[in-house]
Parts: sequence; structure tokens; C-alpha cells
Amino acid sequence: MDRMQSGATARLRRMVALGVFTAALMAACGGGKDSGSSETLVPTSPTEASRFLAQASFGATDASITDVSQRGYAAWLADQFARPQTLHRSYMDRITAELAVSGGSSGASEFYESFWQQAVGGEDQLRQRVVFALSQIFVVSLVDGTVAGFPRGVASYVDMLGEKAFGNYRDLLESVSLHPMMGNYLSHLRNQKEDAAGRVPDENYAREVMQLMSIGLVELNLDGTLRLDGAGNPIETYTHDDIVGLAKVFTGWSWYGGPNLADRTRSRFFGGSAQPDRDWQPMQAYNGYSANTDFHSTSAKSFLGTTIAAQGTPDPQGDLKTALDTLFHHPNVGPFIGRQLIQRLVTSNPSPAYVARVARAFIDNGAGVRGDMRAVVAAVLLDAEARSVDASSASFGKLREPVLRLANFLRAYKARSTSGRFLGIDNTDDPASRLGQTAMRSPSVFNFYRPGYAPPNTSIATAGLVAPELQLAHEVSVAGYLNYLRGWVGVSSSRDVQPDFGADLAVADNADQLVERANLLLMGAQMPVVLRAQIVLGVNGRAVPAAVTNSAGAVSNQAAIDSARRDRVSIAVFLTLASPDYLIQK
Repeated sequence: MDRMQSGATARLRRMVALGVFTAALMAACGGGKDSGSSETLVPTSPTEASRFLAQASFGATDASITDVSQRGYAAWLADQFARPQTLHRSYMDRITAELAVSGGSSGASEFYESFWQQAVGGEDQLRQRVVFALSQIFVVSLVDGTVAGFPRGVASYVDMLGEKAFGNYRDLLESVSLHPMMGNYLSHLRNQKEDAAGRVPDENYAREVMQLMSIGLVELNLDGTLRLDGAGNPIETYTHDDIVGLAKVFTGWSWYGGPNLADRTRSRFFGGSAQPDRDWQPMQAYNGYSANTDFHSTSAKSFLGTTIAAQGTPDPQGDLKTALDTLFHHPNVGPFIGRQLIQRLVTSNPSPAYVARVARAFIDNGAGVRGDMRAVVAAVLLDAEARSVDASSASFGKLREPVLRLANFLRAYKARSTSGRFLGIDNTDDPASRLGQTAMRSPSVFNFYRPGYAPPNTSIATAGLVAPELQLAHEVSVAGYLNYLRGWVGVSSSRDVQPDFGADLAVADNADQLVERANLLLMGAQMPVVLRAQIVLGVNGRAVPAAVTNSAGAVSNQAAIDSARRDRVSIAVFLTLASPDYLIQK
């Protein structure tokens, strides 16, 4: 066994010892087709490596394709799970301090600088990709007025998702529930108990944590299919009474006040006397810690078959534990969360068997641990349905959402920032002139699109399939995307972020080689023969002039030659990015 294989084997042994995605790894090593395991842990070609990276990262690069090809899938995952995290909040704090010297201030733009720095250049690409997926399940949004004023808080929320992405779902759910940006967004920050005057606890988070972040609206079988009652109807997972009971749990929590109980004053509960780090520190329970701060409900709390008895002394931490444990152990969580991660990373319409395999990894990581997110992520990416592809299948694959398309392009062509800050991308909401999507700017708690969305009056809907990302697509957004990407592919000396087409310019005289590079980097070498021929024809339509030498032997028309080569690269890349075949990730 050579050194590379020995190193991979050692890493795999460490992974097993640590209980890291053991179930998925065991299945992949020896399960066979019926178990849904991957046929091999090592890609057999750069094509397979590139396709894997489209699912597991923000896009393939020459270097990452080589890395995956040499390591194999599981060893690459193990390495990625161990990569250190870079905090967006730390970047914002540093830039804020620098701007303050000249009287400036920071805002959401600085968060987007950090987002694109990490999306394009981050070495922990698996974390980057999974966090983006989680941000669309556990949604907070800078569009919301109560959140928009805390861009550092949103940066820390993304950091929290990154910290918990490879931990346990139970810890993730608690961190989400207590983050002040979620508390602001879904209004359980400053939530007060019921009173004799008719006040009732805010029910917003209690409803959405069930509907969107844990168990969903209807009961599911392990494979994600609907459980039906005796009359053949779906069974609701919760009622309004469950929301009422759970809402009482989320009373008495508010802004971080400080490390001491005396720091949690009535003023701070309602937002006054702001502690400087309250935008990122977890919310605290205020009940009973200062005079006249009796905010947590002590009445009985019944939800999802669990009852917390009425209390003489408020116990907000104990109530929260009971509530989150109840959600965590609900049988819906594995298939509900697992299916959404499959949709975000691999395919919009996974088979029930695929969902069941991922749900089993959630239930037991192979070491008796429930909720191990490493096991879940590995199960999603190593499954045979993820690692095999039928390009002709009408049901497999997903539409690449706009943010992923830009990140894919910038990574493939090694984009670099002149300033080091990735200036100028910022808010890309406008569908007419930009992407029609910006990370952490979902229009609602329901994300940019619903998991069950099917465009009406289409063959997709007729076939009973879904295409969530198409909820973002319309006539304006299609044209806006093309115009925006054309600007990126073209030459612009004023842009801070510049793609590096050096490797492409080196083969620009050969249209076949040039197009094949775009095919591998952007499409996992899945470009249809007809499309490939069309793009090659387009590239060849821009001829490179023959060199003309002057009396001194120097090429007198080098500028024209360089311009033609640059145009040929632009044609190859842009036509690939514009093609429907690229837009559908297979």
C-alpha cells in the first residue's frame, strides 16, 4: 500500500474511533446496491470527483478535483470535518475597528465580504456548503427590520451554524433557539408569560420550530412518505393546543445581560442598558433574577404528548430542555431534516429508500448516537443515489440556485480580491440586474423557496415532482442572471474581485480543450454532446489571428491575439454558465 493510501486508512481508523459517520461509512464500504451504499469510496475519474464537489462544496477547482481523486470521498470528508472554522464575526470586528479610525462604520456589506471570502476561498468547503443549506432550514433574514440592524449578530448566527453543523442536531436546535437573532426574527426574545389581563405568550417561534426546523406539518414514515389515518388522510403532527403549550416554554428569555445574575435587569429584558455583546451571546432566562422580572410561565405546559406540570418556582432552563428533548426524539426529525439536506445538496426528488437511509443515520450513527450531523451529512453524500448518475433521468438532480452558480464560477476560476476584502458583490437581490438571491436575505421564514414547490402547469407538477429552486425563477430573473454573469466573465479592470483565466488562456487556441475545461470544472464533465459541439462552434467563431512579425522579429499584433484568446475564453465559460444543462445539477 502506498503512502497516500496508508494516510487515508489511518484517517478512516481515527474516524471510526471517534464515531464519525460510522454508519454511513460502514454501509459505503460493504453494503452493496440494495443498502444504497456507494460502490466505491474512491472516485474513478476526475469527472466523478468534480460531480461530488458540486454537492459537497461551493464548487470544484483544479486542486480540489485532484485532492478528491487522490484521497477518495470518505477520506476527503474526514479531512473536511476536522478543518478549523473561521469566524465571520471576527472579520467584522476587525473591519469595524479599522473603519472607526477614519470615522466610518460597518454594516451588512462587511458580512457579505466575509461570506464570499469563505465561500470562494475557504479551505473548509464542506462546512461552507452545509452551513448554507442549514441557513435555509433554520432561517433568519436581514430583510427583516428587527434583524437588519444587527449585521454582526447575523454573522455570529452563521458562525453558530458552522460550529454546530458537524455536531449533534440536539445542540444545533438549542443554539438556534437561544440565538438572539432567531429570538428577534421569530419574536420569542422578550416573550412574556400569560397574565390575568389577557396577555398570552408569543406563539411565533413555537409554531415555526415545529413546522420548519424539526418535525414538519404531517407525520412521516422513516422514508419520508406520509403516514395516513384509517380514512387515508395525512396525520397532523401538532395542533394549535401544542403551539400554545410550547409557546409557554419560550417565555422569560431575552438579551444577554452579562455573566452575573444581577446583570439581568428588567431594563435589559426589554432592550435597555444594552450589553455590548448581546447581538451574539445566547439569550438568557431572566425569571426571578432581579426584582419584578417574573416573566417565565409557571402554568402547565402540554405539547406533543408531553406535559410539564404547573410549577411553584419557575424553571425556564428545565422547561427548555424538556421541550427540545421532546422535539429531538420525535420520529419525524430524521426523515424531515434528512430529506431537506438531500434536496439542498444532491437532488430535489430523492427516492424514499434514499431518505430512509439518511434517516437511519440520524437515528443511529453506528455507535448508538442519535442526531450525529456528521453521520447524516456523510450518509447524504456517500449514498449510491448521490454517487451514481443517470443523466437522462427526468427525476434526478436539482436546479442550481443563483448564489451557488456565482460561487461555482468564482471558485472554478480562482477568483481573487485585489483589496483582500471581496468588495463589490454585496447585496445581489435584484433579479433584473443581479442574482435575485442574497445569502441570509430570505424574503420570509419559509426561505427563498419551499421544499415542496412545483411550478404550476408544468410537466414537473404533472409528474408529481418538485423543483424548489424554480420558485426563484421567472422571465426577469433569467435575463438578469445572464446579464450579471456576462459582466463577470467579461473584462473589467475596475472590479475588486477578478477571476483568473490563466489556465484557460493557455489552451484558448484549441476550442476542444478550452470547452472541456469548462465542462469539467462547471458541469462535472456531463455536458451533452450537442451542447458541447455548439459551444465549440461558438468559440471557433472568434478566430485567433495569425502572428505578424515586424522587421525586428517581434509580434506586432500581440494585443489582437491576446484579445481574441480572451474572447474565446469568455465565450466558452459564458455559454456553459448560460446553458440549461449547467443550471441543472446532476
